[in-house]
Amino acid sequence: MNPGFYIILAAQFLSALADNALLFAAIALLMDLHSPAWHTPVLQQSFIVSYIVLAPFVGAFADSLPKGRVMFISNIIKLLGCLTMLAGVHPLLAYGLVGLGAAAYSPAKYGILTEYLPPSQLVKANGWMEGLTVAAIVLGALVGGILISPKIIAPLLQTLDIPLVGSIGELAVAVIVLIYIAAAIFNLYIPRVAIDHKPLSRSPIFLAKDFWHCFKLLWKDPLGQVSLAVTTLFWGAGATLRLLVLAWAAIALHYDIGEAAKLTAWVAIGIAIGSVLAAKFVKLENSVKVLPVGIAMGVVVLMMIPVTNSTLAILLLITIGAMGGYFVVPMNALLQHRGHLLMGAGRSIAVQNFNENLSIFAMLGLYALMEGLELHIYFIITVFGLLLSGIMTALYKKHGHDRYL
Repeated sequence: MNPGFYIILAAQFLSALADNALLFAAIALLMDLHSPAWHTPVLQQSFIVSYIVLAPFVGAFADSLPKGRVMFISNIIKLLGCLTMLAGVHPLLAYGLVGLGAAAYSPAKYGILTEYLPPSQLVKANGWMEGLTVAAIVLGALVGGILISPKIIAPLLQTLDIPLVGSIGELAVAVIVLIYIAAAIFNLYIPRVAIDHKPLSRSPIFLAKDFWHCFKLLWKDPLGQVSLAVTTLFWGAGATLRLLVLAWAAIALHYDIGEAAKLTAWVAIGIAIGSVLAAKFVKLENSVKVLPVGIAMGVVVLMMIPVTNSTLAILLLITIGAMGGYFVVPMNALLQHRGHLLMGAGRSIAVQNFNENLSIFAMLGLYALMEGLELHIYFIITVFGLLLSGIMTALYKKHGHDRYL
């Protein structure tokens, strides 16, 4: 591989690591403010709202400049979001600014590989990119958990005198600022490549109309419909599950916020295992046959309720993650296949991101509502598991016995 590729990987890994660690740091800041429990899912909503609102436009922005420059600008926006947190801006607002940077970053990090590398190296390059992204999710949970752990950080905080840092949450954000700075430095050294596909138009009206056309086209296609529905459900469920695990670990395992944050890494490890198994055993033409695994995943989520042992909890979370990875990877491949045929990869990814983040927003909203009503975490888990199984069952009844491709 060209040395420039490893610079791209390093920049992506550091930025993703900071993104994943920052969620837990922001949650710690909410705890410092004694915010109500329902603020936690709203925190994630504030992050992903930019993905939804700006979906028709971020692809055009990424194509209008060299991708390395777009990634640098986006990282600077994330960095500013962290600094506003340290300056005292409410985490719900500051984390929304970080989400704005992340939304702009997303299409650039995927698009740069096709512009920089020859087609013969794309599969290998994507394997590296996805592997490091999973590693960033796992390490982000671990780093975030350590940074907000009262047992580890509280004694350290008493010995330090850092401007703008007076709590565990603020110290965590300050460390994450350094990670974003490192990512931005790597962005500066990403090789400059020619702009490959300039937008057809920079008019917001044109871009919105074109996006809406692609949105309808993908949902009307039978293959696009089932694959888009499954991936949309998966990512909405995954974002909600991360917060469920934090609340469940506190009740069932008596974990503090730092220990609970590290526990979420096991779900990501399970997803990686399931993804490898799916790549080995599931063919594209048989993608819809994995839908029963999604139904079973909702049932397995219900098994969280009686678990009070940490070893069993880890095994259960790995299993849930593996089931999710096993059914979402074939559906994602099917969606990319149909999107490429119907409208091109870039615009189909924009539609996919829009739907997935809309699902995350809706499911987090439901979770926030139940938290606001002060419903018990076991009841929330029951609703979550049954909803997941129910929707997957409906999709399987409609599409599971059809023959495609």
